[in-house]
Amino acid sequence: MSESPASGPPPQIPPARQSAARQPETPPTRTRATTLRQRLAELRGPSVAPHPLDARALAALAANPGCKRRALLDGAGVDKGVLATALGSPAPFGQSQFAFMRGNAFEAKVKADGGAELLRLLYERLGGSSDAPGPDVATPDLSAAGPEGRAARTALALREATAAGGWALLDHPMLALDVAGSPAYLEPDAVVVHPDGRWTVVEIKSFPMIDASADASKVGAAARQAAVYVLALERVAAVTEGAEVGQRVLLVCPKDFSNLPTASVVDVRKQRAVTRRQLTRLTRIEDIAAGLPEGTTFDPACPSEELDAAVAAVPPAYAPECLAACELAFHCRAKSRGEGAVEALGRGVRGELGGLTTVAGVLAAAAGKEGDPADPTVAALRRAAALRAEALESAAVLRAGAREAASVASAGASDGPEGAAACR
Repeated sequence: MSESPASGPPPQIPPARQSAARQPETPPTRTRATTLRQRLAELRGPSVAPHPLDARALAALAANPGCKRRALLDGAGVDKGVLATALGSPAPFGQSQFAFMRGNAFEAKVKADGGAELLRLLYERLGGSSDAPGPDVATPDLSAAGPEGRAARTALALREATAAGGWALLDHPMLALDVAGSPAYLEPDAVVVHPDGRWTVVEIKSFPMIDASADASKVGAAARQAAVYVLALERVAAVTEGAEVGQRVLLVCPKDFSNLPTASVVDVRKQRAVTRRQLTRLTRIEDIAAGLPEGTTFDPACPSEELDAAVAAVPPAYAPECLAACELAFHCRAKSRGEGAVEALGRGVRGELGGLTTVAGVLAAAAGKEGDPADPTVAALRRAAALRAEALESAAVLRAGAREAASVASAGASDGPEGAAACR
């Protein structure tokens, strides 16, 4: 009787098939975006949640596009305030609790009753030929999981509202904007969709508007912030039929010294163009990160010496203007002063000095100890030094003459009335 197949020898697998069977599965290819996110997470710290990049910080970043340090830290989601404290140079940034509560209360008042007062102010200033908004204004629900989900939900709501051809009020929508290769999620106070397909950004601020005029510096800051929102909205409008982003935004503030809202229209075309150009000039974050030493991290739990070395590995572009816009400005100022860099004196001075990068080098060039005499900057410094020496010499001669005259007068007075009369 023949053996059954079950009891016979196992079937022989050809060598080619054996190698194919034993070959491990190919791991999934990591995309460029995934690799960048992992790299930024390593820089931030394994247990540190990313700090959101808001429009105010983005406007400040665009105002100083040459600062790779801020570009990398903001792109990686590093909390610069916490980092500055860990480095021993805390910055007095942040809004007071009282101002925060007052701003929230005023915004709630403006948006009460479905935003009726806000829409009334907007229609008075930017209504155009459309009918006035009625009680049927759409207020879509923008809730979703995470900033990516909220941004996608906002884009869908904007398309639906534009297609509907009516008024719509989007309360705190979420917008996305690419910043040096990394996405930034922005949250304006409100965006209004007009029946004609126009989208208007609404900025609500708690500083007063007295006699229809507000503080110019605060209005300028609000305009730069709103310009960032306009840029982010344009990305959605580019793929939405019939949509157009308005280049004029509505600024809502308290009227005079009351809590009643009033509004003004601010043209942000100039701020939008400047911000767009500056953001385009920013070096891509992945290129900056690629030049850092292996193991670099900005985790605030690390020792201050390691953090100082990590921050020093990213070149800054410090200027005194940074003190009003960046949490790391005091740290950068201390380092700039310690190195004797001319940037500590201001961007204007830095631009005038050309290739001279240190204060010691400038003084040496002015004294004739260093520098090419044919260099216009060196020649101007030496001319200025000569004029200064001449002025000091003239002042010394005048002081000496004044002292001599005072001593003569004093001697005449000490000789009594006769001496004084003789002097007269």
